[in-house]
Amino acid sequence: MSARVFLDLLAREASAVEFEGPVLAARTAGASPQKLAELEEAKLTALKVRELLRRRARREAELSALFDTAGDLAGLRDLDAVLEAIVRRARQLLGTDAAYMTLHDPVRGDTWMRVTDGSVSAKFRALRLAMGAGLGGLVAQTATPYATADYFADERFRHMTDIDDAVKEEGLVAILGVPLKLGGRVIGVLFAANRSVRPFTQDEVVLLGSLAAHAAVAIDNARLLQETRNALEELSEANRQVNAHSEAVERAALAHDRMTGLVLRGGGVEDVAAVVTEVLGGSLVVLDGTGRPITGDVDDLEPRIGPDGAGARRHRPGEGPRGPAATAAMIADAAQASRALGRTVRKDNLLVASVDVGAEPLCTLALRAEGQVADTDQRILERAALVTALLLLFRRTVAEAEGRVRGELLDDLISHPELDGLAERARRVGVDLDRDHVVTVVRHEGGRERAAFWASSRATLEHGLATQRGDELVLLLPGDRPGPLAKRIAAELSASLGRPATAGACGPVRGHAGVAAAHREARRCADALLALDRAGEGAGAAELGFVGLLIGDGRDIGSFLGTALGPVIDYDTRRGTALVRTLTAYFSAGGSLSRTADALHIHVNTVTQRLDRISQLLGADWQDPERALEIQLALRLHRLRG
Repeated sequence: MSARVFLDLLAREASAVEFEGPVLAARTAGASPQKLAELEEAKLTALKVRELLRRRARREAELSALFDTAGDLAGLRDLDAVLEAIVRRARQLLGTDAAYMTLHDPVRGDTWMRVTDGSVSAKFRALRLAMGAGLGGLVAQTATPYATADYFADERFRHMTDIDDAVKEEGLVAILGVPLKLGGRVIGVLFAANRSVRPFTQDEVVLLGSLAAHAAVAIDNARLLQETRNALEELSEANRQVNAHSEAVERAALAHDRMTGLVLRGGGVEDVAAVVTEVLGGSLVVLDGTGRPITGDVDDLEPRIGPDGAGARRHRPGEGPRGPAATAAMIADAAQASRALGRTVRKDNLLVASVDVGAEPLCTLALRAEGQVADTDQRILERAALVTALLLLFRRTVAEAEGRVRGELLDDLISHPELDGLAERARRVGVDLDRDHVVTVVRHEGGRERAAFWASSRATLEHGLATQRGDELVLLLPGDRPGPLAKRIAAELSASLGRPATAGACGPVRGHAGVAAAHREARRCADALLALDRAGEGAGAAELGFVGLLIGDGRDIGSFLGTALGPVIDYDTRRGTALVRTLTAYFSAGGSLSRTADALHIHVNTVTQRLDRISQLLGADWQDPERALEIQLALRLHRLRG
């Protein structure tokens, strides 16, 4: 019998049992063992071909079903309908008793039962699976398919009592789960399950995985479509609002165009404020990041009474008096809320819009408005706040750039005074090194950036230089009085930082050669103030008395004598008196009037009269211990100088 008979069987898709017929017929006919072996081999080959054809036919059917599924999913627009179609098709393709899907909950960090098909248990339909718990939690955590022929006998995953109870109530035994993945992110798990023991083949795992891939894309498309619908609805609503407020929109557009034109033409904050008050009316105050007015006055935000009470403040019924301090506090609270919300905030009769950059308040606009203000008008105020912030940022950027140039120049004057072209570089930034200047060194705690910005702004305004060197600020400002300048800088910077700033100064200096030495002496003055527990003050060497004489580079004895004893020396010179000699004897006698009189061979009353004259010249506190010590040192130096 020829092996061709097996080809005929394959052609008519005969059952596997029929392939035994040719072998049995040959054995009955008494065929030789060799012939029987050939037929047996042909039979096995034919069965292999039959199985291959069946597998390909099954794969073709599965691919066709997947293709149909993809088409069905593409035609669906509602997310719930998409999810139900996915689960129903999974159950049909694998021929299981049930199918279900869990989706990831990013808020709670677990997965929850989204939709089921073939389920009968309410507890099972309400199930939540923690990441890594149960078969489904393991699939969601590892993004890898898992299958079990007998769920309760399988120890590969962590069994949880609540999950096992729900599975048992549903009567499920064999479960296959595959991840729903979008890129590298797991958004859920798709399951197929049987209520009896059933091993899942690799082909079934691949089939459900293919369906899960289609499902993940369909879910994402449905989500995007829903978001698009929501966006379209919002746009439609916005369009209706725009149409309903066309006049206000035109006014806002006009204000926007005018403010944009101001920016392009180089306008300032005052110009923007003028546009706002012209378009919206009322009174406007623009505040900087620290709450200080840039334009306008907080007091202007208080409503006024008409002719029957000109100049007096008006308060609403039930509202107590509210002075500028209370108004400023109200604006500060509203500004903080505005920055948090990103919108205009209304407080009483004030509209407040505030802008910050990197959590740093930049500017606040406060408008006094009577009556109801349309949303579009509030947007005008917000837009004005943004334009103001841009102008301030631009101004700050320019100042910082110029500050860097000035800072580098001052660094070179201190560290490299031998460099060529320093005077020319100074002239380019408006600094004339041939004039008298004072070098000031400031020590402060915290607020490094704010302090540097303050110093840079101060130097620019006063045609000087400023730089940050380590933990100190250095300023080179025009002037010839180090002490008063140091006191002013210490006071103003302390107020700006809200904490003590200590300033030491030296000068005057001319040219670039003496800047380095003046910087060293100014540092010593600042260090001396801190050592004397005088943080927050400012002084030059002259103001520090004999301490200044010790720390100064120039050892200016004449200046020290002039400060401590000058009026007495001048009086003696003009009148020919002996007040200096009397002072020397008085201190030598330990403050005794009688011993002083004996030493000078004069009457005690004469000593008293001379001391009264000294009090008039030096001040009533000249005998205080600290002052007396400086005077005695000055007397010693005066005597040594001859």
